[in-house]
Amino acid sequence: MGAGHDHGHAHGGPPPAAGTTAAAAYRGRLRITLGITLTVLVAEVVGSALTGSLALLADAGHMATDAVGVSMALVAIHFANRPASGRRTYGYARAEILAALLNCLLLLGVGGFILLEAIQRFAEPTAVPGGLTVAFGLVGVVANLISLGLLMRGQRESLNVRGAFLEVLSDALGSLAVVLSALVIMATGWTRADPAASLLIALMIVPRTLRLLREALDVLLEAAPRNVDLDQVRAHMTALPGVVDVHDLHVWTITSGMPVLSAHVVVQAEALDAAGHEKMLHDLQDCLGEHFDVEHCTFQLEPGGHAAHEARLCH
Repeated sequence: MGAGHDHGHAHGGPPPAAGTTAAAAYRGRLRITLGITLTVLVAEVVGSALTGSLALLADAGHMATDAVGVSMALVAIHFANRPASGRRTYGYARAEILAALLNCLLLLGVGGFILLEAIQRFAEPTAVPGGLTVAFGLVGVVANLISLGLLMRGQRESLNVRGAFLEVLSDALGSLAVVLSALVIMATGWTRADPAASLLIALMIVPRTLRLLREALDVLLEAAPRNVDLDQVRAHMTALPGVVDVHDLHVWTITSGMPVLSAHVVVQAEALDAAGHEKMLHDLQDCLGEHFDVEHCTFQLEPGGHAAHEARLCH
């Protein structure tokens, strides 16, 4: 005896409707971020041509990877919010997680490039022009701070947006490094300030990226969300009147903001008639909605001993 149950108590209801992924609310902000990124990219290429600064050209390269990363996030949101179909019952929601994964690989590539470039420049430091380089670097810093402000809230809610946020953060650090290293070189003549700053950036990018990569892989491997403790979920469910046991309990994430739960719930006989069945489903959903951030649930209500019968059928 099975029943799907969503937040509105619609039994057998579909997964969350198209347009409800966590990242979708930040589509406009991502578009603004992309526009800012492309503008700064052009400015830094012009600045590098005028000053001959390799640091500015490298930062322009970071901006190019940012533009690719943010574009991937936008494309993923478009596909993730397309309606579900008979074959793809959750639509393309996982596209956002794939975009986050690709952003991780892109960020690791950028971090590795910065690391190698910094090591080479320590061996053969290059001169960085002063005032004009600082001016173009500051343009990058200010523009990236605006983009970070636009994405700050979204990166807490969506792995896809967080991937774009980390792209922008890495470039903000790159622009800041351009400014600081140019100021140090102007003040002291120490040309290794540029690779030293680049090395620091790489060391800041990689750990954050590895954390995002682990979270994206957890979603793809259908691990339980970090904020959901299965033992606590089971304890709350079994504490409900009429619930004897819970087994085959699974909680996973389709995409950020879309956790899903399924469980077989062993109940007392009186909970299996029409009135008891409806009340039990409401009680289970209210329990999970109140204590855990899981709204789309599927419960199979069954009498005692049914689990052993299922096991025989599976052989």
